[in-house]
Amino acid sequence: MKYLLWILGLFAAAVALATAATHNLSYVLLVYPPYRAEMSLVLFIVILLVAFALGYALIRLTSATLQLPAHVRKFRMGRAQARAHKQLEKVLGIFFEGRYAAAEKGAKHAMESGDQSALYPIIAARSAHELREYKNRDAYLSAVRGKKLGDTSMKLMAASKFMLDQRNPHAALSALREMRDSGIKNNVGALSLELKAQQQAGNWDEVLNVLDQLEKRSSIDAIVAEQLRQQVWLEKIRHQEDLAGLNRCLKNIPADLKRAGKIAAAAAQELIKKGDGSLAQQLLAHSLDAHWDSELAALYGDCLSGDAVAQIEQAEKWLNLHQQDTGLLLALGKLCLHQKLWGKAQNYLDASISISPSHEAYNALALLAERLGKSDEAFKYYHKAMSLEK
Repeated sequence: MKYLLWILGLFAAAVALATAATHNLSYVLLVYPPYRAEMSLVLFIVILLVAFALGYALIRLTSATLQLPAHVRKFRMGRAQARAHKQLEKVLGIFFEGRYAAAEKGAKHAMESGDQSALYPIIAARSAHELREYKNRDAYLSAVRGKKLGDTSMKLMAASKFMLDQRNPHAALSALREMRDSGIKNNVGALSLELKAQQQAGNWDEVLNVLDQLEKRSSIDAIVAEQLRQQVWLEKIRHQEDLAGLNRCLKNIPADLKRAGKIAAAAAQELIKKGDGSLAQQLLAHSLDAHWDSELAALYGDCLSGDAVAQIEQAEKWLNLHQQDTGLLLALGKLCLHQKLWGKAQNYLDASISISPSHEAYNALALLAERLGKSDEAFKYYHKAMSLEK
């Protein structure tokens, strides 16, 4: 369409010039002594137009000729980039297919061909790591030249993952720290690696800190985060060396989490070991009031506080609501045994065994028989307890 318009325009110009030539008798006189030229005005205009067109064409041709080497270089560069892109796609595809030996070979060939992309040594290092060729892996990783922040980030992220897989959390944390020091902000991937590293290192306070950051970014499943938070507090509870440290730890646990079954059980067991049965009893009571747990109820019988009678009364109130709970019956049997209420202890322990025989219930019955001077009966109960021992 464009060329058709040009042709129509030329025909129109020709018609216009022909018409002007028949009606216009003007002429142009050119004098350059001793030469003299005379022509019609229309012819002169035509010559000017032709000269302009030829000059313009000559300038464009000269410009195109001068730019030809640059165009050739650009064409060759584009073709090389297309080949490199295709090769990278191929190597990445092989890697994600799990063909690590082939991926390492392809990445190594690209590096030897002079490709400067940091992706190739990273792919080669990851492939060698999966193949457990750690010496080759480290050699590939050292070949990454951190010309850009992205290259440095890829290198250090890969190094962190490698160290975590080899259970070396301190080296992984060192690589992540180097990332931050180089000006790279913590992204979700780095935070996830740090979370694993802090877990492996047992830095529980740091685990909670990183977990909070991931939750703020909505980058961790809520259920997984809750389970991990419980695990952290369980570890912190179990690693307290004295009662004062345990009490400080318990004060920092969120109230709703403290009532969770596993947390309450672990805290109560540690409190009992360290001699604070009263606090253990309160903690278990709050948890059982929030949500019933038969295992926690059984543990309630080991919390010997100064007011065992009040404990028995509380447990009997629960029994009105949970009459067939074997754990609660066991706890009542133990508490009554502690208070030397032999008959009630016997009844509660027998009731617990009738629902679900347990090692602890038979042991308590054996202890009751010993205190009543029934050694043969005690031996029988101990034998039954041993048969149920895990």
